[in-house]
Amino acid sequence: MNLTLDPRAAESLLAFWADGGVDAMLLDEAVDRIAAGKFVAPAAPLRPAATVSPLRPAAAPRVDVGDAVAQARELATAAQDLDQLAVAIAAFEGCSLRQEGAATRAVFARGAPDAEVLVIGEGPGADEDRQGQPFVGRAGKLLDRMLGAAGLAERTFITNTVFWRPPGNRTPTAAEQAVCAPFVERAIMLVKPKMLLLVGGASAKAMLQKEEGILSLRGRWFEWRSADGQLELPAMPTLHPAFLLRQPAAKKRAWVDLMTLTERLDRAERPA
Repeated sequence: MNLTLDPRAAESLLAFWADGGVDAMLLDEAVDRIAAGKFVAPAAPLRPAATVSPLRPAAAPRVDVGDAVAQARELATAAQDLDQLAVAIAAFEGCSLRQEGAATRAVFARGAPDAEVLVIGEGPGADEDRQGQPFVGRAGKLLDRMLGAAGLAERTFITNTVFWRPPGNRTPTAAEQAVCAPFVERAIMLVKPKMLLLVGGASAKAMLQKEEGILSLRGRWFEWRSADGQLELPAMPTLHPAFLLRQPAAKKRAWVDLMTLTERLDRAERPA
């Protein structure tokens, strides 16, 4: 039986063995290894030290979270309005996502500067990174339709727990959220909303310091407190519109959450 080996397959096989340290296929003389018991395999050739490809930048240096939070708090406190806060966020270099995930710019916020409801999502994605505004992709369009149907379109200010796109659209880490938290809190202070709508599990957990999943947290009222304890606001967690795009049957639960929030928002007096 005549078998012909594809040259590309042969090259691939040789490369595999070379990576494993094999530098010879046959020895010049036969060796009875069982009898000798003393055969020492030739040492694998030394490989040059790994170098960083010029096309792939080295990993961003580690950020000291405590120092970064202190710097963020100082910059946030100095901002006297939302425009100044946006400038402070754009200049902030203490969040590792600025080097790791974002391709273009910081993504701060959009909406009414005197909104009654402040919507806080998880983090920007590819569309948000390109356009510089939160919730502008497919999930954002669904969120806008839902807010409009609930009568909240002109009554919201929308931001995220982090302002730079996480690599691969992964969930922001607790450290990344902690570094950005002073800016989020300052936005709340400047907008002065009546309540918060926390969109998605990462947002709800970070803002409320809870460990439960979003399916457990959604639809329930919680109290958000500022870091200094001087401000408290009612907060409603709900499902992220990206989840609703994957699970359309869950839209009715998110709609119930919005109706619950709207009903409380429109009460003449806040209940005790």
